[in-house]
Amino acid sequence: MVPRHLMTLADLNPKEISRVLAYSHLLKQKSLPWLRPSMKDVRNMRMPSQSLFNKSVALLFSKRSTRTRLAAETAAFLLGGRALYLSKDDIQLGVNESVRDSARVIGGMCQGIFARVGDHSEIEELANYSPVPVLNALSSYWHPTQILADLLTLHEHAHLFDSNVPEPSVEDRKSLLPQLPPLTVAYVGDSTNVLHDMLVTYPRLGHSLRIATPPQVGYRAPPAVWERVKELKCDEKILWTADPCEAVHNADVVVTDTWISMGQEAEKEQRMRDFAGYQVTEALCREGGARPDWKFLHCLPRKPHEVDDEVFYGPRSLAFPEADNRKWTIMALFDLLFGKWNLYLKD
Repeated sequence: MVPRHLMTLADLNPKEISRVLAYSHLLKQKSLPWLRPSMKDVRNMRMPSQSLFNKSVALLFSKRSTRTRLAAETAAFLLGGRALYLSKDDIQLGVNESVRDSARVIGGMCQGIFARVGDHSEIEELANYSPVPVLNALSSYWHPTQILADLLTLHEHAHLFDSNVPEPSVEDRKSLLPQLPPLTVAYVGDSTNVLHDMLVTYPRLGHSLRIATPPQVGYRAPPAVWERVKELKCDEKILWTADPCEAVHNADVVVTDTWISMGQEAEKEQRMRDFAGYQVTEALCREGGARPDWKFLHCLPRKPHEVDDEVFYGPRSLAFPEADNRKWTIMALFDLLFGKWNLYLKD
């Protein structure tokens, strides 16, 4: 059987994305009771899927991580398997051994590859030669697992955006994932891999995007990403501006990301000048006319120049539930892509 891979959420149709989100919610409900310090009664508790029992997932990380690594290792364990963390200093990948040969060797011993790389071409080459499914943990173009976590977080807090949606009970392990009303999502910052997967996902799920990036060359989505956006007709629901105030107008959710990604440290001084006025604050969103109850997302790690403490640690912020949900969405993908090979619905 030829493996199928997941490079970006553009690879999934809206029905498949919704299925992953609902399944993430289900796995979370099944797993959390087992993780509590004291379990009153385990007789009626069901284990989550054990599709990775006696199986291994290779975590190929050429870039360091906190949330992605923790989520992957704990998710694999809950599915009955093991995650093997392989940094660039641990194996020969791309040093004394070609990516092609490494992909074959790793895929011959592990049942899935979760790769966090630099340039997107690296993960494409890996997937081209791997005999097992490859999941993109992050590349220069895309970050699919982050956007799934963001969406799961918004769905779980749908009652904040729609008064007709009841607040979910943490004790109700049979509840369905709440549906989201159409949202206006503002993104203020650099055109990073996080934004790129937002561009190909949010519009297809009925949401509108308003994006502010500096006017200087290099801060908009690269051509290869924008081609996917247009191919999926997502550009029809995207407003792009250089004015953060315009971007946050009528926003239900405000999102930002790092201004200085790994590998861009030498550009820090110039980037700080270019992003002057882009810090997410109460004043910015008030001036721009965001909705009164707007909420905030950030994939972390966060720097104070991107968003101030009042917003980041205040009641608007969903950043830490968002971080927690990295585990459950990665767990769902590991189960469906690596354990069961049925992430993609039949045509």
